[in-house]
Amino acid sequence: MSYGQQGGPQSQWDPWKPNSQQPWSNGGDGQTPDWAALAEASETRNRRRRLLFIGGGVVATVAIGTAVAMAVVSANGDNNASGNPSDVPTGGSIPSSSAAAPSFAPTSAPPPLDPKEFVASKSKDTAPLSVDSFFPGTQLTMGTAVYKKGATADTKNCASAAEGTLPKILTGNKCTRLMRVTYTRDGVAVTVGVAVFDAEAQATKVKGLADNKSLVQALAGKGVKAFCNSATCRTTTNSYGRYAYFTTSGFTNGKDVTKADTKVFKVGDDLAEFTFRQIRRRGEAQASAAAAG
Repeated sequence: MSYGQQGGPQSQWDPWKPNSQQPWSNGGDGQTPDWAALAEASETRNRRRRLLFIGGGVVATVAIGTAVAMAVVSANGDNNASGNPSDVPTGGSIPSSSAAAPSFAPTSAPPPLDPKEFVASKSKDTAPLSVDSFFPGTQLTMGTAVYKKGATADTKNCASAAEGTLPKILTGNKCTRLMRVTYTRDGVAVTVGVAVFDAEAQATKVKGLADNKSLVQALAGKGVKAFCNSATCRTTTNSYGRYAYFTTSGFTNGKDVTKADTKVFKVGDDLAEFTFRQIRRRGEAQASAAAAG
């Protein structure tokens, strides 16, 4: 009994299935291909291929987009100034923000030594003392004014080198030494006298007791003629430490000094200022030596 063509039911050709047979006509003697079926199969194959390409393109696009997104995230991570805690290198190379500040043992610098203290008493004022140590050289300069140095004198009998009311004041306060020097400039002469005492209190008292009749004797010599013997002269008195210092200023031609003679006042003030500076420098030098030692 025959049930159709030998070999069982005819299988349909699938272009995507292996070993499937191509369709032919059901009964033609010359085995003529079924061109309609072939065209349909080809169309089906092309359609599937297009779908596959489209699907692959979508997958590729998604993959590229993911890669870009990952690149952006990576770039943002690199540019983040604050950084990620997990990115901080370990091993203690970065100091902790809570680390304590270094501490140092408390120290206290000694207070600066007071220069005046070293010229306030005989016990501390031990540096060599002479007229030339106070008034060195052959001239001195104050600002633009240059004063030529004349004669010098040094005595332990203070009253013998003073006039007016000053001898009694010096003796009463136990003056131990009176040094004098004279300077001249433009027809004006000034004698500076430095009286030495054992303590500051004595020099301060002499300054308070001196009046306009308390003066050191004008010192002539070394090219300076006598001055202020009978003429009116200008005098000053001051003190610093254990030293009281005086000036007697006048004209070398014997003319009286009046309040209008500002040139005489200027000479006296300059020499008084210079004397003060010299006494203070003496204190500074001894204070510095004490601090270094």
